[in-house]
Amino acid sequence: MPPLFFEPILKRIRWGGRRLGTELGKPIGPETDYAESWEISDHGEDQSLVTDGEFAGWSLKKLVTERNADIFGRHAGRKQFPLLVKFLDANDRLSVQVHPNDEQAKQYDPLENGKTEAWVIVHAEPGSQLYVGLQDGIGPEQLDEHLRAGTVEEILHTVTVHPGDCVFIPAGTIHAIGEGIVLAEIQQSSDLTFRLYDWGRLGADGKPREIHIESALECTNFDMGPVDPVEPQVKTASPIRTEELVQNDHFVMQRHIVPAGQTAKLSTDNRFHVYSVLGGSGKLTSGQPLNLGTTFLVPAACDDVEVQAAEELTLLEAFLP
Repeated sequence: MPPLFFEPILKRIRWGGRRLGTELGKPIGPETDYAESWEISDHGEDQSLVTDGEFAGWSLKKLVTERNADIFGRHAGRKQFPLLVKFLDANDRLSVQVHPNDEQAKQYDPLENGKTEAWVIVHAEPGSQLYVGLQDGIGPEQLDEHLRAGTVEEILHTVTVHPGDCVFIPAGTIHAIGEGIVLAEIQQSSDLTFRLYDWGRLGADGKPREIHIESALECTNFDMGPVDPVEPQVKTASPIRTEELVQNDHFVMQRHIVPAGQTAKLSTDNRFHVYSVLGGSGKLTSGQPLNLGTTFLVPAACDDVEVQAAEELTLLEAFLP
């Protein structure tokens, strides 16, 4: 089974911009609010479609249903592709929000999963910030007081970020993405978000957007505290640098930096692997070009796959533990 490339699913939201097109090469239109590119999705009606080859036009759901063992290998039997892979363009600041864990998610929607996620910064304007976790000592009472006063920003843990930074956001973590940031996101296949605070803004209709304070507070893990960027764990340093960024019950995330002119063999260890290009360019040995923003799936049943770096190539990899 060959590597699979998919059509991006583009989402327009008020906080988006145009960098998904101008920087990542996504097929955006003339509008100025392109917020998310869902690269690989098996979530409800949001189905990634294969772009070419013998499976052209197949949805990810069809692949999971009809070629389950080929896709999953050692994880065969799953009824849904478990990861949702995205790029986000935060042209404006996102709302302060929180996601439920698996158990909580089922209480709101039996078909949904929890949402643990991780981000890698692709682009950040100078001074761009993430809001990740609450400051030490903040509990439900203090949060409620600041919600009533409209001063939630005072108790959020704020981090200035740079390209390459990785932040792990377990379910239950209060967070927001600041303006001026483009990032890659690996998450559980879920779209459950509870908005806690929206900076006093109005929606496109001139009214405040819906806030879900009760649900957000129920899902918040007040033991989480401040969240800082992870410290990459170097697994190999030369000639190809491999770093483990995140490992949890839901996914493992690694980064590979392939020097110009080098060839790297991609893992085919009887489980699927998802790769996104975060920098540089190159190609697969089968000929498909790899540029900033390219995402592809290597199924468990894929033959050996190699990438050739035309210039220093940075690949983000995600797979199941």
